Amino acid sequence: MNAPLSVASQAPVLDRAGDFPILSRPVQGRRLVYLDNGATTQKPAAVIQAESRFYEQSNANIHRGVHWLSQHATDLYEQGRESVRQLLNAARCEEIVFTRGTTEGINLVCWSWAQSELKQGDEIVITGMEHHSNIVPWQLLCERTGAVLRVVPVTDSGELDLDAYRALLGPRTRLVGVVHISNALGTINPVAEMIKMAHEVGAKVLVDGAQAVAHQVVDVQALDCDFYAFSAHKLYGPTGIGALYVRYDILSKMPPWQGGGDMIHTVSFERSTYADVPQRFEAGTPNIAGVVGMDAAIRYMQEIGLDVIAAHEQSLLDAATAELAALPGIRMIGTARRKAGIVSFVVDGIHPHDLGTILDMEGVAIRAGHHCAMPLMTRFGIPGTARASFALYNTQADVAALVAGLRKAQKLFGTGPRDD
Repeated sequence: MNAPLSVASQAPVLDRAGDFPILSRPVQGRRLVYLDNGATTQKPAAVIQAESRFYEQSNANIHRGVHWLSQHATDLYEQGRESVRQLLNAARCEEIVFTRGTTEGINLVCWSWAQSELKQGDEIVITGMEHHSNIVPWQLLCERTGAVLRVVPVTDSGELDLDAYRALLGPRTRLVGVVHISNALGTINPVAEMIKMAHEVGAKVLVDGAQAVAHQVVDVQALDCDFYAFSAHKLYGPTGIGALYVRYDILSKMPPWQGGGDMIHTVSFERSTYADVPQRFEAGTPNIAGVVGMDAAIRYMQEIGLDVIAAHEQSLLDAATAELAALPGIRMIGTARRKAGIVSFVVDGIHPHDLGTILDMEGVAIRAGHHCAMPLMTRFGIPGTARASFALYNTQADVAALVAGLRKAQKLFGTGPRDD
């Protein structure tokens, strides 16, 4: 076994904790060590201030008003769309639809594109490591249309079986849904290769990018995906807002999935006609302040540099992986060759929820449970895992605090090494 890395001797690549007000507050009388970033990230002052400033100086409804404030709010909203376009390197702003988050983006594709395109006997291929939000909508659609759901198996190391994936693809495959980075394992999937294989049989591909956009550069044109969904709250932005990328030639032909104001061109009691994309899919008053906050979050990350963020998080992942491997009684769940900043593990004799509670008493916040990936937990024969997930504001000292907390939990439960 390799010797554990000395977390104390490694200087952090980034030192940005001071940008995040919440990280200065104590928890349980201790310094907050926030390692639940896979669930949601904390927000920098720049994002908090941007959303507050919108309500203080710019609040108005968008698109429909002729007064200055409405036009100003509209400009801020559409500026946010341009920021998302740049983040994903989409070809045009019209390919970006604002949603409440990844889940709504996937459901939009399901109930607009897929419901109008799929029929009985058509096949949808997803993977065994999907979040529930990329499983349940397709199950519901299959019940309504008679389509069939196929699942790509996961190997013992937490990687997708690409040979099995290739075998599942065929003339009846209409859609592939794949997570870019697993929220439960940290596995970075070879989505570009998978997209190419799916396109060879004429299938469209939806990528769940919830865990990817804050941790690496995403280029939807280079990936050649058809749909890409993400949430702002996973990239230091507000909750309740996200975006869905859809290739324009697909989006322009998709029917509306929600009716209401601002998604129409004309309305009469006999019939209605619909707005051009993307407004066709943004019915009602949207989360304007959320878009402003997401715009600020994207700008904040881009100022630092996604490559810099990725390198910093990789150093934390390397240190945590080595330190946990050196502790007896800990089994890592997910040891893929390519991983993002997530360590998921089980500890002999300690339930993940008990472990999470003990760590919380030390000021260390992790996630414990099935991580909305129950089929994946079943695949590994466990009810759940403890998960520590890293962000740009975490440090090697946070890794050390996690390890110290795990040692204390093992001592309390009598499962760790004896002092003598």
